[in-house]
Amino acid sequence: MESTNKKAELLSLTPDELRALLVSLGEPKYRADQIFPQLHRGLSPDAMTNVGKITRQKLAEAADYHLPRIEQKLVSAIDGTVKYLFALADGNCVESVVMRYEHGNTVCISSQVGCRMGCRFCASTIGGRVRDLSAGELLGQVIAAQADMGERIDNIVMMGIGEPLDNFDAVVRFLRLVNNEAGLNIGYRHISLSTCGLVDKIDELAALGLPITLSISLHAPDDETRSAIRPVNNKWGVDALLAACRRYYGKTGRRISFEYTLIAGKNDSVEQAEKLARLLNSRLRSKGDSMPIHVNLIPVNEVAETGFVHSGDAAVRAFAATLEKRGIRATVRRKLGPDINASCGQLRRAAMKAEGEGDGEGRKGTF
Repeated sequence: MESTNKKAELLSLTPDELRALLVSLGEPKYRADQIFPQLHRGLSPDAMTNVGKITRQKLAEAADYHLPRIEQKLVSAIDGTVKYLFALADGNCVESVVMRYEHGNTVCISSQVGCRMGCRFCASTIGGRVRDLSAGELLGQVIAAQADMGERIDNIVMMGIGEPLDNFDAVVRFLRLVNNEAGLNIGYRHISLSTCGLVDKIDELAALGLPITLSISLHAPDDETRSAIRPVNNKWGVDALLAACRRYYGKTGRRISFEYTLIAGKNDSVEQAEKLARLLNSRLRSKGDSMPIHVNLIPVNEVAETGFVHSGDAAVRAFAATLEKRGIRATVRRKLGPDINASCGQLRRAAMKAEGEGDGEGRKGTF
């Protein structure tokens, strides 16, 4: 059972683990079938009406149930995007964003408090990683957002604060929990996980056979450019990363999406687009297979501390057109919630500044 203290964390428990806990408390195991769904609807043991008071008291004494508390909520007047700053039980904060699409509501959740990957353009990594989130804290973001909005969350993207594969065990546990039919029952194919390129963990994820969508934060067509903005590339270069992508596709058959943040004067020239197309075609299609390749172009979010500037519209269009001419499907990510600064990391960063925390607060390692 996953726990950060002497008590179990109810939202991190599988149905079997919840049954074992109840039996240890002298309760029949069928109680888990009554309690598990309610926990995932946002009800604490104290609020449940289908189990007796004594059972609720036993459970409250033996285990913790914490949903993230809404510290700040911003709603876009332009497109209805909702951005949450959630306070966790220990006072740390993370961000989640709910985006509205025709195909349903999508929540982007965080996987860590801060991040140790050190990506030069990202607000989330400023100050480093404070700690990992538990599976229950990952799940709690989805439950809390759904409860606050009063609408079902249909899709999940793990692209918020933190590197999901750097918190591998908790993330995998979360994926299994959120997919459980008795809980939120969100299908694996409705979940996308974004990674900066932890090759060993990509292989571990592939071995599990979970049919989620994998998104690779690539951002450069060569090692020199990528290492300058993504320190993880010093450990696993572009060739090693793309080889892992081939293995992942070979084992899962699931399309991989490549994210490419466009930074003016760094990685956004037509020449670099040509180089990127050659790279992807040669590394991923060299054996004549039909591996689908999709590049999601993202104009960089301008963060004061980085000094990076997003590419102009003409440069973005030229980059996309160059990829398309070389057989690489390319789309430009629509910026949602522009009036509320909906990209992850910046709301938490503002809260940290307001509390007077230094840039190095909580830093734990950087690639």
